[in-house]
Amino acid sequence: MHTTIFALLAAGAGACIALQASANGKFRQNLGDNPLFAAFFSICGTILFAVVAMLILRPQVPSVAVLRETPWWNWIGGPLGALIVLAGAALAPRLGAALFISLVVGGQLFCSLVLDHFGLMGLEEQLLTPGRVLGAALVVAGVLCVKYL
Repeated sequence: MHTTIFALLAAGAGACIALQASANGKFRQNLGDNPLFAAFFSICGTILFAVVAMLILRPQVPSVAVLRETPWWNWIGGPLGALIVLAGAALAPRLGAALFISLVVGGQLFCSLVLDHFGLMGLEEQLLTPGRVLGAALVVAGVLCVKYL
């Protein structure tokens, strides 16, 4: 049962990415066709949301020692998120939401297979199997269908 709920939440997150890219793409157009401003103001909204959530939920603040011991790659999520927001603002209006998201998913899948195969970034190693390669190939076929059919 938990797996089903988690799968639905993940699918909902995917829907949010499509909505976000479309909203930021239109935001870009409304702000004078500048994706940097669209990304900046979108990220300001993210910061505001995070601050309000922190004030309401009041989670325990991590110690300085814990922060210092955190691996360097734990800190790249924010800048990578900013690049995703910028990409959505710049590319979704040019590619369309479906093609943009299918390409994003293809990139996510390829990177995820590498991360899993080598057990990088704290993930458990999951070797690349013929089934996983076939799954990735089907995603590529899906991208081609979205683009050309």
